[in-house]
Order: sequence, then structure tokens, then C-alpha cells
Amino acid sequence: MTATETTPAQQPQAPATSATAPLFAGRALRASGKVLPEHARSHNRSLVLQTLYTQGAQSRADVARETRLTRVTVSDLVAELIAEGLVVELGQREDARPGKPATLIDVDRAGFHVVALDLSEHTRFRGAVLDLDGGIVARAEVALDGATGERAVELIVELLDGLLALTTARVLGIGVGSPGVVEPNGVVRSAPNLGWTDLPLQERLTAAFHLPVHVANDANVAVLAEHATAPGDLILVKVGHGVGAGLIVGGRPVLGAGSAAGEIGHVVVGTDGGPRCACGKHGCLESWLAVPRLTAELERLGTTDAAASAREETLREAGRRLGIVLAPVVGALNLSEVVLSGPTELLDGPLLEAAVETLRNRTMAEHHRDLRLRMTAHGQDIVLRGAAVMVLSGQLGVS
Repeated sequence: MTATETTPAQQPQAPATSATAPLFAGRALRASGKVLPEHARSHNRSLVLQTLYTQGAQSRADVARETRLTRVTVSDLVAELIAEGLVVELGQREDARPGKPATLIDVDRAGFHVVALDLSEHTRFRGAVLDLDGGIVARAEVALDGATGERAVELIVELLDGLLALTTARVLGIGVGSPGVVEPNGVVRSAPNLGWTDLPLQERLTAAFHLPVHVANDANVAVLAEHATAPGDLILVKVGHGVGAGLIVGGRPVLGAGSAAGEIGHVVVGTDGGPRCACGKHGCLESWLAVPRLTAELERLGTTDAAASAREETLREAGRRLGIVLAPVVGALNLSEVVLSGPTELLDGPLLEAAVETLRNRTMAEHHRDLRLRMTAHGQDIVLRGAAVMVLSGQLGVS
């Protein structure tokens, strides 16, 4: 395992909170329905924490005005949050307002770290320690070397051991973006490339590290990071060891009845057969587009000038297959953005151009007139940052 920093630290557990905001909750993702009386306090806690997290240092009166809660309610909640170590007082505001200067409060940004894992790459598992503002404090990774099944789980534990040793603050939680179909309780129902079936990954990691753990599909995690800079309806296609997609429609993640929304990698593209997929079928999108397959095919063609046109055609064919799968999704949901995440050297260029061309040819002009298809701006850290959002949401009810 390699890491950018090697500062050891003790691992006190983050204080328990009574926030019960659903996973993926945040400012744009927050439920808008009526709050039942028995849920009011946890809802109000999340409102206070969300206000402080997004707007920075505020007085109690500022928070009351922003949340429309009474000052008594805010003071009571803030006292509770200070006692739990989630909020700190920063001192008096320095301004020329009449009367006694107000005391500023904020989320204890320096007091917590989040540990995030990205299990989507085909050669390694990557992880990072992040602060509450999304800054990366330290990194580490482990090589997969073809590991699957229980050995892959052992590598995750090894990676987490190393990352937790790099933290210098209380750990709010661990977020994991995993390939495959992942249920809301963190069970990886199926991840063929890692040889996992009905793996209770969240439960096992919670038991091993005695910290809050949140596990979700890597594409569903990645789209949370993208949503912060692209607030409209969008689909994010994550290309790595496999191919999956995360969807946000109407400000809400779309998970599907069986937690398998966005599993476009195992959609058979066309009726002309194609390469054999890890799932056993022929011609799945993943068999055309996944990084190991594309890389192997390009290496087979070689790097000579004579092979250049064949290499470009291989990338364009993968892009066309992607466009064929995306066209009905865009047509049905009228999405405003399609975002690709994966190796830029493979995706950006002929592949992206062919996907755009195919998508436009297969949808009505009204559906794609304002559609953008682009690479993510988050680079290889998109799953790590999305996993941190997931922990913030699950533990504090903020994003």
C-alpha cells in the first residue's frame, strides 16, 4: 500500500447523532413533504447543520432567520450539537451593529475527517481521508492483482487500516463506492467483476472498525459529487472495471425498485452479438466499453501509424454503443446533461464524439437541443468526493 502521508492518529469514534435524514439527503435532495411530529426534532437538527455547513459561521439569530425556526428552538438545538462536539462557538462577531455582539457558531470543520473508498477501478482500490469541506488530507491505495471474492474484502480492510492511521481528527464515518448492484443496507447483491454475491459489505466493515459505514453503487455515489456543480437532471456514466450509471431526476437520486437503476453495463447493445461479458451474455455495453476490454483491444492493435485508424474506429464503435444505450434514457427522461467519468485518454475524443453523434441521431431534436454530453470535471476523485457527501448526508443530514 502507498500513501501520501504517514501521520498516525488514534481513532475515537464520532459522536452519535439523532439525525435521521435519508442517505443522499442534502440541500437540493432534501425531502419536501410534510414533517411528522415525531420526526420534527431530527429534521430541525438537519436544518441547523445544513445552514451552518453551507453558509459558514452564523449567529444563533442568523440561523433562526434562515431556517424559520424559533430562537428558542435554535438555541436548544445548538446547545445539544455543541455538547455532542458537532458545532463550536467561534467568538463574538466583529461589527458595528448596536447592542451586544453576537457569538458566531459553525460546524466543527477541523474536528472531523471522513474516510472514502473507490472500488471501481480494475487494477486497484483507492482511498482518501477528507476534511468536512471536501479537501483531501491523505491518500492510499492497494493493488488488486486480480483479487476477487474474500481476498478483495481483505484488501479493503487493509486499505482502511492504513487510511485510518492517517487521520488526525475524529472520524465521522466511512463511505464506500462499490461496483455492482448495492442495496440500501449496503449489501452488494452482485458485483461480477469482483466475484461478490450477496456480500454484506457495510455490516462487515461496521463490525470491523466500529464506525458508521455507508456503502452504495460507485456510479450512484459519483453522481452526488457531480450534482453539486450540475444541479439539473443528469445521468453520470462511470466507466472503470465495469460500466454503470447514476441518475438524478427532479433533484432526487433514482435507485429503482431493486436498487439496480443505472445498471446499463449489462444491457445488450444491438442484435449483432459482440464480445462475451463477465455476466455470461454477449454484446453487453460493458463488453464494449469497460476499461480492461478497451485497453486490451487498443494494445492488440499496436501504436504504429498504420494502426491509428483502427484504434480510432475501436473507440468510435464503443462510443456508438454507448450512444445507443443512452438514447432511450435521454428520450424518456428529457435529461439536461450526460456526464462521463473514467480515463480521459479513452473516453475524451473519438469515443465521446461518436456517443454524441449517435445520441443525437437517435432522439428527437426537442430532446437533445439543450443536452450537454461532457467529461466530469472531478477527474479520478469523483467517487471519493461523492462518498464523502454520502457520509455527510447519512451522519449529519447535510451535503
